[in-house]
Amino acid sequence: MNYFLVRKDILLKFAAYIHLIVDYMLERFLKQTRFASYDDFMKHFHLIVPENFNFGYDVVDVWAAEAPDKICLTWTDSHGAHRSFTFAEMKEATDRTASFFASLGIGRGDRVMLMLKRRYQFWFSIIALHKLGAVAIPATHLLTPHDIVYRCNKAHIKAIVAAGEEEMIQHIDEAMAESPSVQALISTGPCVPEGWHDFDAGMAAAAPFVRPAHVNTNTDISLLYFTSGTTGEPKMVAHDFTYPLGHIITASCWHNLDERSRHLTLADTGWGKAVWGKLYGQWIAGADVFVYHYDKFVPADILRILSENHITSFCAPPTVFRFLIREDVSKYNLSALRYCTIAGEALNPSVFEDWKALTGLSLMEGFGQTETTLTVGTYPWVEPRPGSMGKKGPLYDIDLVDADGHTVADGEEGEIVIHIDRERPTGLFREYLDDPQLTAEAMHDGLYHTGDVAVRDKDGYYWFVGRTDDVIKSSGYRIGPFEVESALMKHPAVVECAVTGVPDEIRGQVIKATVVLAPEYHGHDKALLTKEIQDFVKHATAPYKYPRIIEYVDELPKTISGKIRRVALRQPYKSRNNPE
Repeated sequence: MNYFLVRKDILLKFAAYIHLIVDYMLERFLKQTRFASYDDFMKHFHLIVPENFNFGYDVVDVWAAEAPDKICLTWTDSHGAHRSFTFAEMKEATDRTASFFASLGIGRGDRVMLMLKRRYQFWFSIIALHKLGAVAIPATHLLTPHDIVYRCNKAHIKAIVAAGEEEMIQHIDEAMAESPSVQALISTGPCVPEGWHDFDAGMAAAAPFVRPAHVNTNTDISLLYFTSGTTGEPKMVAHDFTYPLGHIITASCWHNLDERSRHLTLADTGWGKAVWGKLYGQWIAGADVFVYHYDKFVPADILRILSENHITSFCAPPTVFRFLIREDVSKYNLSALRYCTIAGEALNPSVFEDWKALTGLSLMEGFGQTETTLTVGTYPWVEPRPGSMGKKGPLYDIDLVDADGHTVADGEEGEIVIHIDRERPTGLFREYLDDPQLTAEAMHDGLYHTGDVAVRDKDGYYWFVGRTDDVIKSSGYRIGPFEVESALMKHPAVVECAVTGVPDEIRGQVIKATVVLAPEYHGHDKALLTKEIQDFVKHATAPYKYPRIIEYVDELPKTISGKIRRVALRQPYKSRNNPE
């Protein structure tokens, strides 16, 4: 018998078996697992939430038992290092990590901050903390000592697990004198200074893991994010143990993943987007999560990674695609890439059109917050409309309301709200931890107020306008920053931009655009270029929306989580026009 035919037969049988495991996994959490249309999806998607659900035991360990050799994580870095992990290996690694953490006194309800960039120890750590019933607090490596002190004291953090890089270690050490709750510091190396525990050595020496008798209830807090707004100190967004189940829609129904998928979401593990795209829903779907660890974003490197590693599904913010389309995409073999999704900021239609022209692939936009899972999305059964976030999903009962809480008509702007009076949706955060006032401001009258403004068209598509405090009122017109930014982004000189309103005695406000120029336009006469861009916008959208002020900058001010700080862009003009 031909060896290759036998080999193919074995592979086909293995693939069929893995497909059955995916069905088994999904059937434990969904009443219906396959959907033929958007209407079918909206009518029949219904989550089953087990009692005392724990992602570590009920997903990772189940996969390890049923399909131990299935690859769940493929990791590489910019220096060429490469590792892959099966579900069996992931179970062993997370058990060892849990045993190591337990030996340091970490248990149910304890809060542990993870500053691990894109290192694979993040996956070991967060699952281990779930298995212990502890609280994981992912955080960016960009935190300053002040930021670390604030988080340690605000959340009463008991331990910190960090990538062993000198600058990060130094910042954490500097913060410890003012962080009395922290009892253990753990480094993944190579830098493991005195007073720190060695992550790898701790895992190697760990005793066999014994599952605790009482790990968690569904309402226990499992995940805590410090989310930075455009003003004020970061707030603590608390998710319970059922939160991962809300990401079944994210992965299976928006990313369109299955057991054959190799999915890359471009996000640092410190951001909420990491568990959106690199963990929960992806592993329930049986996908291989691909991780590229790098320190500097280089567009050509991302295209190379997509090509060389046969990535089938890719998710990134629109900003990433704005840089990718400036490369010679034809140099890279992207034939394996079948699906692209975007989130994190609104999509400019010009980016959609350019990427599709280059690759043949549509960018399927989605919307959600750190406080939620996917709320609105362009699902596989929804024809994408460039610039639209897509349609609502079945998990959240959403509406658009005016300032008085009344539903607005199609075509009118309204704040996106989620009904919580009828049923609290799985995936919605529990509260802003230890801040009942802030929680009450966001959740009242049976609604969760997202603070984001959108328009819904007659076909049920949602179009992002901006934050409630970002809408510009000029000469009687209400203007959303995004619609002006979309027009600006079509001009070849504009790489990145942000639109704000600044005070004006006659018009109330006028539109100001802060622009990052493409390198080839740096030497242009700014006055002539400003006139050219203004005229361009007048023809690309309604003339009253053109920016009367254009300021050129090297980079836009952003929060630590990458959100544009429009308040910082407005302040200089406020101060200049209102010196009091």
